[in-house]
Amino acid sequence: MTLSPGKRTRLERVSNKEGVIAALAIDQRSALRSLLAKAKGVTPEEIPGRMLEEFKEGVSRVLTPHASAILLDPEYGLPAARQRAKTSGLLLAYEQTGYDKAVAGRLPRLLDEWSARRLVEAGADCVKVLLYYSPFSAKLINDVKHAWAERLGAECAALDVPFFLELVVYHDEMDEKSLEFARIKPETVVGSLTEFSNPRYGVDVFKVGFAVNMAFVGEGSGDLAYTREEAKGHLRQAAAAAQKPFIYLSEGVSNKTFAEALELAAEAGVHYSGVLCGRATWKDGVEIYAKNGVNALDEWLMNVGVENIRRVNEQLRAAISWRDVYSKAATELAR
Repeated sequence: MTLSPGKRTRLERVSNKEGVIAALAIDQRSALRSLLAKAKGVTPEEIPGRMLEEFKEGVSRVLTPHASAILLDPEYGLPAARQRAKTSGLLLAYEQTGYDKAVAGRLPRLLDEWSARRLVEAGADCVKVLLYYSPFSAKLINDVKHAWAERLGAECAALDVPFFLELVVYHDEMDEKSLEFARIKPETVVGSLTEFSNPRYGVDVFKVGFAVNMAFVGEGSGDLAYTREEAKGHLRQAAAAAQKPFIYLSEGVSNKTFAEALELAAEAGVHYSGVLCGRATWKDGVEIYAKNGVNALDEWLMNVGVENIRRVNEQLRAAISWRDVYSKAATELAR
């Protein structure tokens, strides 16, 4: 496992001085539109694109001084990219938001008017794509996803730009928030990381959720999927399956729950390389913006938003540099 000088330079731009990725994610589009619509009491179709842009601008302007990078989308996020702190790198999303529910398999789709080259020309230090994946899906479905990832890896390699693969695991006909799915989530995450650690995909950094659902971690009776010790074991197994650096995403949970999950990972001795934390940082600001405007959002971000991101950053003391992951791999390869 090697990393080209060009990719290494670009990864440095999205990392803090310790080589940890302490990044902020706000590439949400349809999800953000739905949150704004709910707060305003209208349909998502009634939310203008400018509202998405304005909210992202506020988040970028106030919070990027506390983040090593920000993840945005090129559809509504480029104005926000221009307002980020000079010390904050930029990741841009390449995929279309969501998936076509009329087509089986949650198949991925790229933005029609963008390419990896165009994202780099727009200022991206790294390219991110999201892939819904289940190791248990039909071979025909997963073959499509495997070939898709191979093409993206090759496209990023040709441009010498880091390829971040965001894996969102699922299982057909299961609610991802259910106890039923919580019980198979560890195996699903491990299988996904094992597959895409294959060098043929060219992934440089994984963005992945925790291998357990924190809502079902605990002791005693009740609707629980794993004890705390079992949960730590699952986190370690997932970390071992990832043969590349990986960072955690917040999966829409609260800031408190995300911090608790990072604490659990630290207890487990998991060698993760940072976070790309989204809604756990800024979600509660959506209603404030929708009802009271930009100035009220800025005030909330400067207080609660900054406190949220600082709480996450404090947990990153347990993270290790992606440099160390690649150095260790190079040493083992040389033996």
